[in-house]
Amino acid sequence: MVLLAVVMLCAAGCTKPDDENNDNSGDGGNSGGGSQITYEYVDLGLPSGTLWATSNVGAASPEEYGDYFAWGETQPKEYYDWNNYNYCRGDWNTLTKYCSNPNYGYNGFTDTLTILQASDDAATANCGEGWRTPTKDEWEELITCCTQTWIIRDGINGKLFVASNGNSVFLPAAGCQSQHLEEVGSIGYYGSSSLQTNRPDNAWFLEFDSDHSSMDHPIGWRYYGQPVRPVCSSLKR
Repeated sequence: MVLLAVVMLCAAGCTKPDDENNDNSGDGGNSGGGSQITYEYVDLGLPSGTLWATSNVGAASPEEYGDYFAWGETQPKEYYDWNNYNYCRGDWNTLTKYCSNPNYGYNGFTDTLTILQASDDAATANCGEGWRTPTKDEWEELITCCTQTWIIRDGINGKLFVASNGNSVFLPAAGCQSQHLEEVGSIGYYGSSSLQTNRPDNAWFLEFDSDHSSMDHPIGWRYYGQPVRPVCSSLKR
């Protein structure tokens, strides 16, 4: 158990919770609210030392879905498609940033960026310095090092990831969003900061349901709105 809470606004960085198995209730809704939310972390004792937030970006409790973000965007929107995605000219093969293949870039555009920059990271922008979106490797570490159980918490379906040290995080099955919310309550989709370099119109993301958890889904279009679960890297925060 983590010993003491350091109550701070999200702009101040990572904070410890009183109880890493936080049982605060939530309505599972889209809370928004950014700067007034205190984001807390759990130490799962992972080999990398990565510390996981107890709630999604924009969520005031672990059970709330929070906000949805297209990959590389820092604000939620009413709907999500290629036409209103920040880093393209209207389609998957007109990318203007984070593009490693000229067949996907606008007029053959490419760059060397494969991980979200802080200015394009929804976790950093909304939770404050020290917070960021997990990489593909960090999601895979969570899957590999934790026992997973599909549960219903305060009426919200999701998956509980329990580490060997007894600490845990709950990820609600928040679905994703394009023209409307999809698969809410049955599937969890969570963004990573890692680009699919062979198909740069896609980014890696976590997908889970009651039976499995995986980073292997071949299609992860960047324009889709997905929840973000922040991480931080140091107990110094």
